[in-house]
Amino acid sequence: MAVSFKYWDDCLDPEDMQLMWADPQVSKEWLDAGEGQGQKVHLSRDPDGEAYLTQTEMMAVAVITVHRHFKSQLDPVTTEVAQWLGRELGYKYYDIEEDVNLLYWPFVNVYFGAAYAKWLFSCDEKERTEEFVVRAYKGGKKKATHKSSSPIFQRYLYVKDALLSMRQPESFNELTPDLLANSSSTEGQLICWDSKVSEVDMDAMWSQPDVIKEWTKSGERRGNVRFSHDVKKRPYLSRVEVKTVAEITISRHLSTKGVTPEALAALAEVCSMRFVHGVRSRTGLMGIDYPTAAWLYRDCGHRAYTVSSVDDLYNPFASMYFGAAYLGWLSQYEGRERSHEFIVQAYLGGPENVSLQETGPFWNKFLEALKLYQDPKKEHTGCCIL
Repeated sequence: MAVSFKYWDDCLDPEDMQLMWADPQVSKEWLDAGEGQGQKVHLSRDPDGEAYLTQTEMMAVAVITVHRHFKSQLDPVTTEVAQWLGRELGYKYYDIEEDVNLLYWPFVNVYFGAAYAKWLFSCDEKERTEEFVVRAYKGGKKKATHKSSSPIFQRYLYVKDALLSMRQPESFNELTPDLLANSSSTEGQLICWDSKVSEVDMDAMWSQPDVIKEWTKSGERRGNVRFSHDVKKRPYLSRVEVKTVAEITISRHLSTKGVTPEALAALAEVCSMRFVHGVRSRTGLMGIDYPTAAWLYRDCGHRAYTVSSVDDLYNPFASMYFGAAYLGWLSQYEGRERSHEFIVQAYLGGPENVSLQETGPFWNKFLEALKLYQDPKKEHTGCCIL
């Protein structure tokens, strides 16, 4: 039986209510409707008495969720799908194992909806289009190309345009990260290195002359080192930071594997463009997904960093560590020495999908990125990965 709520406060944490009130358009809409801060806010009702979210409310919930977790008109995410996303893909920010009714909370529902959409973007190890994701989200993968799901995508485009016409995304980019910086959310934690990286790893970063020079020049101080952000407020690492994380990770944990810092840094450049969250379907700095990292941790004995949820992979050191471990495993794929070309293509496209046509371009992109991290004073006769 569906759960029914009368007030927003019944299905949101106090912290999330503060974020909603902090949104100018939401607060205006609520105040115009007679709601008041410090009092419970009524959910809107349709003529049949069913609670629903206004476009303004839905937009705010979606933007806060994306900024918080993932750098949709509210559609149901089934209990089975949500539990699978948590159990198999590591989306455990909200624990619904004990209370599946949490799925009726707007922020929880959008969180799992966004996680499912992200999975669809790369399901079956293929990069998928926005149209495929929208049609598959509603009707399942088999109906993504069926004519019956075409109207769904057309309605999606109509609603998307309508929502964007209400307010531009830039307004959220300016507002939301600042709000989340003062909360306990994932995105807020990503504002500073120190909140996501261990004290030991931060000490190691501060011991590197190039890092000290860069951070000091930027006005950073111990205990509160900020990530750099692009124009869309997405946190990323500088090339100095990426290479330093790679050097520390290898010297401390993987020196016997023979992986070079330059190769790791180049892969981060190709996989994630150095974004802390990663890009699209690639999670974290090194683009390592949760199932792969969990397998490396559980079955291959790589346990220098814990990986109990996808959020753990937003730690640059953890992502770099599991990326390096995966490279080492690929170098001996199916029990034999592999070429550098195979290793890179397998890392980016999967070891079972290596082919000149499908994954060959990855190698060229990697070689170009590698030049950014090699010492220009040294001669390089070839590519050295291992």
